[in-house]
Amino acid sequence: MITFFVIGLTVHVVFFISIFDIYFTSPLVHGMTPHSTPLEPPASRLVLVVADGLRADSLFTLLPNGSSRTPYLRSIIEDKGTWGVSHTRVPTESRPGHVALIAGFYEDVSAVAKGWKENPVEFDSVFNESRHTWCWGSPDILPMFAKGASGDHVYTHTYPAVEEDFASTDASKLDSWVFTQVKSFFKSAQSNSTLKASLWEDKNVFFLHLLGIDTNGHAHRPMSQEYLDNIGLVDAGVAEVVSIIEDFFDNDGRTAYVFTSDHGMTNWGSHGAGHPSETLTPLVAWGAGIQKAKGVTEPQPYNDGFLQDWKLEHLRRVDVSQADIAPLMASLIGVPIPVNSVGVLPLLYLNNSERFKAESMYTNAIQVLEQFKMKMMQKKETTLSFLFTPYQYKNMNLLFTISLCQSLISRSLEGLVYYHTYDRFFLGCSVVLGFVGWTSYVVLVILKTHASLNRHPNLTKQVRIYSRLLCTCVAVVITVFLLIQRSPITYYIYCLLPVPVWYSVLNESGTLRDLIQTAPSLPLWKCLGYFVLVAFGIELLVGVFKSAVLKTAFLFVSVSVQSRSLSWLVGCLCLAAFPLMPVVGREPNIHLVTCAGLLALFTSACYLWSSRRRTPLHLGDRPQFVVQVTTVHVTVGIYMCVCVCHCIC
Repeated sequence: MITFFVIGLTVHVVFFISIFDIYFTSPLVHGMTPHSTPLEPPASRLVLVVADGLRADSLFTLLPNGSSRTPYLRSIIEDKGTWGVSHTRVPTESRPGHVALIAGFYEDVSAVAKGWKENPVEFDSVFNESRHTWCWGSPDILPMFAKGASGDHVYTHTYPAVEEDFASTDASKLDSWVFTQVKSFFKSAQSNSTLKASLWEDKNVFFLHLLGIDTNGHAHRPMSQEYLDNIGLVDAGVAEVVSIIEDFFDNDGRTAYVFTSDHGMTNWGSHGAGHPSETLTPLVAWGAGIQKAKGVTEPQPYNDGFLQDWKLEHLRRVDVSQADIAPLMASLIGVPIPVNSVGVLPLLYLNNSERFKAESMYTNAIQVLEQFKMKMMQKKETTLSFLFTPYQYKNMNLLFTISLCQSLISRSLEGLVYYHTYDRFFLGCSVVLGFVGWTSYVVLVILKTHASLNRHPNLTKQVRIYSRLLCTCVAVVITVFLLIQRSPITYYIYCLLPVPVWYSVLNESGTLRDLIQTAPSLPLWKCLGYFVLVAFGIELLVGVFKSAVLKTAFLFVSVSVQSRSLSWLVGCLCLAAFPLMPVVGREPNIHLVTCAGLLALFTSACYLWSSRRRTPLHLGDRPQFVVQVTTVHVTVGIYMCVCVCHCIC
């Protein structure tokens, strides 16, 4: 039994780790040449303001009296700039959001094991390509871009980590600190000739990371006065900083501004998932090279109802994917687009000549195509020539036209995904084969132990000889195949582990033969039918999320498996109602939590009481019974109290 347990644990651990090699591999490739637009850029400097945790509706929605809590940004939208919604991706966390904004690619999922804080793989960014970048804000965000930058041209100014207190009564002081530091910085530059000369150079970036809104949202929720007041503070701070920067550069009209957010937040005060309140963030851009506010006379291509709610249906709305902001910023100041960027330049934000737009799109297309070629070359080098299946594409002509460049970018991005997931099917088949083998072996061992099967020892010995020979040959073939393809060491584990598992299954062929012959007369045959039914139900739970289907499934199980059991029937009926309840995590429901806790206490008490009546306790079993009763009730009671307190707070 100890050997069986160790082997089973090893199988499950190995195949659990395989998830990271199949789905959580880094999408980044290296060795590409940076490309930039050869024409003169419209801006000499860029100011990027990221209001961490700001929802799109919190910025764009007007107050009941018709005024805006962000009068400065509202005036920019109506008179000076272009606006829209930036669509983020899961996980809606600070690090992935900032990586998408500044580096142009969606978070390296291999960073999940490091808590999204460290750089698992070095990557390029707009900051890295700039001449100088000055940053102010959180010590959790800023250092990772300085660490990934080549040279020493990204300067970070952060407050102490202890200031990030999610239990703070008002975290807007974090944003006030940033605005104060920026104002002091430009004031000191007036008397520092060296710094002033650096600031007047082109290709500079100023980054303001504002964490106060996110912190207040976690502590007080997005509908709180603290959260909403913090938005007003940010609006006033941005207005003041813009005025100071314009005065410092003598209103030369060479500064571009981008205001956005890394992610939104649910009404519950959480983020990380894919709810629209988390994935819809505001984007406002204005200044040098940015298209000014443009009125529309025809209906806009958005049917989400936001334009009417925000009273902005008369102004052109331009939505983007979050990664598109990186090539936009790079194009504005004339630096190379980050080499790992998968963003597509949003042309409707640019106010420049058609030639500049065409050149910028061509640069964007070449930059994405470089990644595609590098990914294809890497995969081709590690795959046997007769097994390599190239990505099929057509009409990839490199002409100086915007439409063909956009088509080229789209095809290249599809090819990147194709080669990034090239081995996924192969590894998935190996894992499935191993799990099926392990499950089969466990079932055969259980039947052999409890059903007195395997009455053919001579046959078993003969089968072992052929099984050993077959599995040895298969293992040699797999090993040679992986060696030729220069596969990683983990591939050997995933592909070779099923071999000994299936060897064990083949050794139990006598048990399988007896099972087939005596199956109709075994009471376990009915149990096997129940097992198949339960497995189907589990698969239904995992793969289907429509409440009506789940409700029907629970009702079917309740009347088909053990209709004579009242407790089973009642339990399934209760579960059938569960999918129809509201999703937990959006809005607090104290009554639901309280009723669930009381029901759990009542159910556990009834079960323990009924089980005691059916089977009277012996003297030695009473302490165990008391411990079980106490543990169940205390656990459920504590859980209920914690949930109620959380809802109230």
